[in-house]
Amino acid sequence: MRVTVTGADGFVGRHLVRILGESGHAVTAAVRPQVMGRVRWEAEAGGGAGMKVAEVPLELADAGSVAAAAAVAADAVVHLAAVSSGREALDDPGVAWEVNAAGTARLCQALGRRVQAGEMDPLVLVASTAEVYGPLGEGVPARPRVETDPVAPVSPYAASKAGAELAARETRARTGLKVAIARPFPHTGPGQDARFVAPALARRLRHARRSGARVVPVGNLEPVRDLLDVRDVCAAYVALLAGAEPGETYNVAGGTGLSVRELFERLAAIVGVDAIAEVDATLVRAADLPHLVGDARKLRERTGWAPAIPLDRTLQDLVDAQTD
Repeated sequence: MRVTVTGADGFVGRHLVRILGESGHAVTAAVRPQVMGRVRWEAEAGGGAGMKVAEVPLELADAGSVAAAAAVAADAVVHLAAVSSGREALDDPGVAWEVNAAGTARLCQALGRRVQAGEMDPLVLVASTAEVYGPLGEGVPARPRVETDPVAPVSPYAASKAGAELAARETRARTGLKVAIARPFPHTGPGQDARFVAPALARRLRHARRSGARVVPVGNLEPVRDLLDVRDVCAAYVALLAGAEPGETYNVAGGTGLSVRELFERLAAIVGVDAIAEVDATLVRAADLPHLVGDARKLRERTGWAPAIPLDRTLQDLVDAQTD
C-alpha cells in the first residue's frame, strides 16, 4: 500500500513511518519544509538500520504546499500534522485553529478534488484526540467514553481538533473523499518531548536522582488517564488503514485508567529515586479533564486491534531514550 503520513517528522509520525516501512508499505513522509532531508528514518529491527522513505514538504498554512503534498499518489493518507501540545494551543488558539482545523480542511479539499477528478481514491485517516469529548458532566459517574458521546471540548486544542473532524466530514459529504476519524487517548513512549506529562515527569525525576534532590515539582496529580504506548497507537492506525469504514469514528484506547500520581510513582520506581511530589501552580492546567478513559470495542470488533505493550515497558523505554 502507498501511504502518505503528514506530520511524519513528529513523535507519533516517526514511529508510524517505521512501522509502516517494516510492514512493507511504500511510505511518503510529509514533513515541515525546514526538516526536509534532515530526518534519519530508522528501522527498530536490525540494529537501527536506515530505511528508504520518500519525503515531501508540507506546510498546512500554505494552500500551495498542501496541494503539492496531496498530489502524491497514495492509497491511504494518515493525517497527523498538528499543533499537538495543549499548552501551545492555549498560548495561541489562532495558530491551533489555523493548523489543526483549517489545515485539515485544506488537505481534505485538495484530496477531495483528486477524488472528483478520478485521479485517486485514498482512505484518509484523520488523527483527532479523545479530548474532544470534554468532561462527563457534574454528578455523572466516571466511565469509559464511547464514540457516540457528545463532542464538548473545553480547551483550544480540543476545540481545534473537533474543528478538524468537522472539516473532514464536510469534505467527505461534498466530494466523496473516504474519511475515517481516529480518537486516540493519551499516549507516550520513547522520543516524546517534555511538553507532555510522562516525559516531563521522567526528566524531573532523573534530574532529582542526579542532584540528590527529593522534592520534584508536578502539576495536578489527580486526573485519570487511559495511557497507551505510542507503538500500540500506531498499530491501531495501521489496522484502520485496512479495516476502517469510511465515515466512522474509532476510539484508540486501552480501557484502563491511571492517575497522574500513580504515573509519577511508577516513573520514580523506574528511575530509582525516592521522590516527593510537590504541586507547582505554574504546571497546573486549568482545563485538565478529571477522567479520560476510553472504550475501544468498536475498533477491536472492526480490526481485531488491542494494546500489546505493558505500561512498565513503555515507561522504561521512555526513560531509556531520554538524553537530557
